[in-house]
Amino acid sequence: MVNRWKIQIPELTGEEERNLYIYLPDSYDWDKERYYPVLYMFDGHNVFFDSDATYGKCWGMKEYMDYTNTQMIIVAVECNHSPDNGRLKEYAPFSFHDARCGSITAKGTITMDWMVHTLKPKIDRDFRTISDRKHTFIAGSSMGGLMSLYAVTQYNAVFGRAAALSPSVWTSADKLEQLIRRTKIRQNTVIYMDYGSVELEQRPKVYRDFERIAATFFQKRALLEVRIVPGGTHCEASWERQIPFFMNTLLYEE
Repeated sequence: MVNRWKIQIPELTGEEERNLYIYLPDSYDWDKERYYPVLYMFDGHNVFFDSDATYGKCWGMKEYMDYTNTQMIIVAVECNHSPDNGRLKEYAPFSFHDARCGSITAKGTITMDWMVHTLKPKIDRDFRTISDRKHTFIAGSSMGGLMSLYAVTQYNAVFGRAAALSPSVWTSADKLEQLIRRTKIRQNTVIYMDYGSVELEQRPKVYRDFERIAATFFQKRALLEVRIVPGGTHCEASWERQIPFFMNTLLYEE
């Protein structure tokens, strides 16, 4: 079951409303004594429903969760759709300049502060969650993948596991690497990272940045799974096919 609510993030967009999607496994209604791990996801509009997805194709997370009977709550927040690069700003942990987009002023720290200090406490109050870091995960793709890597680093005491699909490390690889190096990352931190082979062929610099960030996490003794996806491209249909891989990593030994 996927519930949808209208929420506001005053720190980012004032009174403007956006969707919050919450997936609850079927057992949630009848197994009243059970508590569940929680996966937070970026770009919530692309996670569950084709009708809401930006390009008409979602990840199909509901179908996967139902088919595999995975006992987990998913909390997915819609992004900012402002034409003034609203999504890029909210999902940028570090400011950057791009020839196509111009100068992007980072609001990713505001996004994560809201998620950690406002959203997560509300979810933990309103739902039967296992709220410790071992059972609190975060995942996303593209800029959402970058934010997932930032979150599992900057908020390592909150998120124990993260999945980053095609993360946009090219926007700020140096700053992200520096953050990872100076952060105490607990050795039971689990990180899944992947990139599509096709998208990497098109952008050789991204390959080097992706390799460098993965190597830095490896040096910090994170429990790391890194994949180059054969034929993988930068789209929801490709990311959907990676769900079994990153979910198995996030839930390994659970």
